Amino acid sequence: MLIVLIAALLYLAASALLVRALGRDDAVGSPTWLWPALPAMLLHGGYHVLVAMRTTGGPDMHFFAALSLVGLGMAWLTSLVGARGRMSALGVVVFPLAALLLAVYHGYGHEPSKVLGWRLASHAWLALLAYATLSIAALLAIMLWLQERALRRREFRPWLRALPPLADLEALLFRVITVGFALLTLTLVTGVLFVDDLLAQKLVHKTVLSVLSWIVFGVLLIGRRRYGWRGTKAVHWTLSAMLLLLLAFFGSQFVIELVFGHTR
Repeated sequence: MLIVLIAALLYLAASALLVRALGRDDAVGSPTWLWPALPAMLLHGGYHVLVAMRTTGGPDMHFFAALSLVGLGMAWLTSLVGARGRMSALGVVVFPLAALLLAVYHGYGHEPSKVLGWRLASHAWLALLAYATLSIAALLAIMLWLQERALRRREFRPWLRALPPLADLEALLFRVITVGFALLTLTLVTGVLFVDDLLAQKLVHKTVLSVLSWIVFGVLLIGRRRYGWRGTKAVHWTLSAMLLLLLAFFGSQFVIELVFGHTR
């Protein structure tokens, strides 16, 4: 579909502008990359709206659709975080990822979904927003690890100039984790309140893994506040919690929908 191709090309154009700017001290903070990024995100969201209008039931929330929506959420969060600072370097990874997930969703096809009431719909959208926010936190943790590693080895690469100072990057990481943790908490609460039968809906493993991820993120935030956890320890805890969260939703969805061929 033309809309998918245009959105993907615009995402790649935004990423290319950021890559070209990595060698300049102040170019990554320049808003020129927003010109292709904004229409790309609007087209990405518009594609999901068109699919929802053409299919029966509610919005498509199956495996590839959910991945695409998380990619869209990550792109928007990257734009919000990076529009006024050097954190726009996230877009080098996020924008091509969003383009890929959109293309895979389009290529895989669309499946009709059950009509969700406002309660289950709010739970689903909160979950996708939590995944997108905490995925950004995982990318920030990787960037923090790479930056610390390069500085320890005294490898002063040009891409280091594209990143904010180490302390600022770490502070942003924990702010994003705090927001994501709050969203994940709301997701779990709405799941308990609005999901009727966990066993019938094959959600036990998803719930257990999500709770484990929530606990790990919570311990990390407590450790940061009380004991000043930072650096490599913060990176390891963040990535461990994110792995649990990815397995909770996308791992279970992959097995249920693609391996066993079941849909909810």
